[in-house]
Amino acid sequence: MPHAPDHDSPTERLLAIMRALRDPESGCPWDIEQDFATIAPYTIEEAYEVADAIEREAWDDLRGELGDLLLQVVFHAQIAADRGLFDFDDVARDVGQKMLDRHPHVFGNESRDKSAEQQTRDWEAIKAAERAAKAQTGTLDGVAVGLPALLRAMKLQKRAARIGFDWPETAQVVDKIAEEAAELREAAGSLPQEKIEEEMGDLLFVMANLARHLEVDPETALRRANAKFTRRFEWIEAALARDGRRPEESDLEEMDTLWNAAKAEGL
Repeated sequence: MPHAPDHDSPTERLLAIMRALRDPESGCPWDIEQDFATIAPYTIEEAYEVADAIEREAWDDLRGELGDLLLQVVFHAQIAADRGLFDFDDVARDVGQKMLDRHPHVFGNESRDKSAEQQTRDWEAIKAAERAAKAQTGTLDGVAVGLPALLRAMKLQKRAARIGFDWPETAQVVDKIAEEAAELREAAGSLPQEKIEEEMGDLLFVMANLARHLEVDPETALRRANAKFTRRFEWIEAALARDGRRPEESDLEEMDTLWNAAKAEGL
């Protein structure tokens, strides 16, 4: 049985561990059989675990979650190396060069005396040039399909807005939400489930647009709403438990009253 790799550099040690796990002769059977597609869901999950630790300000947890996310990068890079595509050094080299290219005001001759807004415009111009070099000439080219749906909706709308396809006033977006909500209500009363889903999607898409106009990250907003719902519902459960009951032994009117009490407590 091979010994655990030992290297002076923690990064080199981690890379050696992954090589050992993927070794066809002596590695772990589960690690050996994985490919990009089977690992991708874990990569997404670990990214959310990082976001969750940040949201909770759990810095010890964040250290571990960042390690788990780094492991995903190492895993994908090793799969690529096994196939002769690229390796971890190539990944690190490419992203390092990208940061140099995208920050000419730090690493080049451009002035740092720019507003954040101007730097954002410059960043977008550089990314547009990168997409053009990849023959991604369409306005919406390069917006990853695998992004969470709300985040992708926001990015699609942001791209379209750059060329003027956008409502100029937030109030117009709110009016559109009312219109889509009315269409959903009509669909829910008489149309097939497929049409109801379509109308629900339209409403969510416009909600993402409102978030963009208000400069709110919809994923963050919804994640915090989920956390608030969890806190308040757990408060309801605890209040009922003090009376020796469970939520299913209560009713909506009582739980709604307890919900308002939890809200009054600042939860």
